[in-house]
Amino acid sequence: MGIESIVVFLIVGAIAGWLAGLIVSGFGFGLIGNMVIGIIGAFIAGVLFPYLGVSIGSGIIAAIIHSTIGAVILLVLIRIIKQA
Repeated sequence: MGIESIVVFLIVGAIAGWLAGLIVSGFGFGLIGNMVIGIIGAFIAGVLFPYLGVSIGSGIIAAIIHSTIGAVILLVLIRIIKQA
């Protein structure tokens, strides 16, 4: 994995985490926290979507959508755990 791939990975994670923070209102962790949420969300969606047979496509926009959906799932789970 080259430095360009890592930079793109971090940018996609940051965008996905930021979007997920907007979608799940009132729940954000700052820039670094949102990047981590976005990256973990991408991993969650990467495991969950093939299991469910869902395919969004390829490309940077599909990666952002994919990661955002996973990050939203993660934020909702965190919110449920914090309320319990």
